[in-house]
Amino acid sequence: MISHGKDIKIFTGNSNRQLAESICRHIGIKLGDNSVTHFSDGEVSVSLYETVRGSDVFIVQSTCDPVNDNLMEQLIMIDACKRASAGRITAVIPYFGYARQDRKAKARDPISAKLVANIIASAGADRVLTMDLHAPQIQGFFDIPVDVLVGSPIFADYYLKLFGENNDDCIVVSPDVGSVARARAFSMRMGQGLAIVDKRRERANQSEVMNIIGSVEGKHVILFDDMVDTAGSLCGAAKALVELGGAKDVYACASHGVLSGPAIERINNSYIKELMFLDTIPEIPEKKSDKIKFISVAPAFAEAIERVYEEVSISTLFK
Repeated sequence: MISHGKDIKIFTGNSNRQLAESICRHIGIKLGDNSVTHFSDGEVSVSLYETVRGSDVFIVQSTCDPVNDNLMEQLIMIDACKRASAGRITAVIPYFGYARQDRKAKARDPISAKLVANIIASAGADRVLTMDLHAPQIQGFFDIPVDVLVGSPIFADYYLKLFGENNDDCIVVSPDVGSVARARAFSMRMGQGLAIVDKRRERANQSEVMNIIGSVEGKHVILFDDMVDTAGSLCGAAKALVELGGAKDVYACASHGVLSGPAIERINNSYIKELMFLDTIPEIPEKKSDKIKFISVAPAFAEAIERVYEEVSISTLFK
């Protein structure tokens, strides 16, 4: 029995409209007609200008900066669609905010990722579609189905064209021990070796590089991570790879370019030759750099949305 709605409707808030429009072009439909504005006191106001009754509704909204505004926009859009009798509602969250608060690191810490998961489900979402969660266990925080797309195949296609497969002069590097599993899977996809930058974090957003596990001397290095926030860890790792490890040059890639604080200045002054992001978070004019490039995730999300609607497996997107 097919449980999807009568058709696909895609709506978006203010966080990443360009991505939502690109997803619609790949599917071959128009972006839903709605508006998301704010009252004078900052409250979010949502209006839907077309019927969603019985439709399979997908709400595309990254919870990036401003995180709380974008999260509230999504929650209120979900509520609006639910009260308008949508057949099924999928929260499409290319970048899932609050993902770094996934456990109690010290006494009396909140687990904000679980709280946000509860709120999204309570608002009326029937399922979630996202990409590269910072902590994989967040998938289990939801009591509704969660499909997590991965960015590594997209990056692998790019770097295989650039360096070729099984290139001994190229190596994948994890910028810290916590990202080893993710980097190892990427290195296996690339057919290349793996090295690790071991560091000790002194305090939030600051780190001290200790040593490099593996040989990177004379090689093209690909630093692989899931997100870049202030870029301190990434740029510190690049410096260590060149100055301590003797790497030939450093390329870097991450699914989500948060780029807060001094990130752009650090990247511009770093040893990184090129930094590649997915467009899960939109490029902001004030945060541009000649070293930063973007690859669109619209084709991946468009195919995933079509597969969710048709009730077929999306596991092939991970290969």
